[in-house]
Amino acid sequence: MSPNDAHLAPVLAAATAGKHVLCEKPMATTVEDAEAMVNVCKAANVKLMIAYRCQYTPTHWAARDLIDSGELGKLKLLQSINGQTQDDPSVWRLDLEQAGGGPLPDVGLYCLNTLRFLTGQEPHEVFGYLYKPDGDPRFKEVEEACMTSYSTLTTRQLYVLGEKAALELNPAFAYENLELTVKRERGVEKLTIEQPDQFMLELDHFSQCILEDKVPFTPGEEGLQDQRIMAAIYRSAKEGKPVKLERTWMKKRFWNFYTATSSASFPRIG
Repeated sequence: MSPNDAHLAPVLAAATAGKHVLCEKPMATTVEDAEAMVNVCKAANVKLMIAYRCQYTPTHWAARDLIDSGELGKLKLLQSINGQTQDDPSVWRLDLEQAGGGPLPDVGLYCLNTLRFLTGQEPHEVFGYLYKPDGDPRFKEVEEACMTSYSTLTTRQLYVLGEKAALELNPAFAYENLELTVKRERGVEKLTIEQPDQFMLELDHFSQCILEDKVPFTPGEEGLQDQRIMAAIYRSAKEGKPVKLERTWMKKRFWNFYTATSSASFPRIG
């Protein structure tokens, strides 16, 4: 897997050569680089898909459908944690230039992107706080924690609390063995859902979009939106105050258009 700052050049080269592009997340280290990717792929008339695997699993679609159906009622609290330990101070993930940040663009991005996917809504304001411990060689350049962490027990959890019910994904961002639990007043239900290989689902979707000339469900604009939100979080942490966001990308609007017009498949429950 290449460092995050190494994504730009091959994406631009592939697009210029007329090749469709599947790019890992985060798509870039800056908003400007992400915008360049989107613009070049558009100009070359090639597809750009960002590999947000959690938007292609049946388990995450089941959670999205529960929220969209209104079964949870009005949403009151959304909480997501994705932390792990990064021991080696020499890895590129702890190099600010190569990674573009610390745990936020690496593992925290799963929290951000999956919540956007589940709700179909965009944040209008963010507030961030970064923590860097003194004397730890791992965190000379990047943060240890920003509501996600490189220095905790591995935890991958997402919790959505509504007026009528709640759902929990735990683990929420693992490659396999995802678990979805629904909590209601009458009791707790653990849903058993088929779990195909996540990378296979991504590749199948991308291939079908190419064959049928459809827009991928997670296009470059999706990655660009996350890049803008993360930049705002880092800016907020630096300035010590909330930062408002422009509504430049509406996932819900795109998702309604997509499901109404595209025959390209992605996992659904029911």
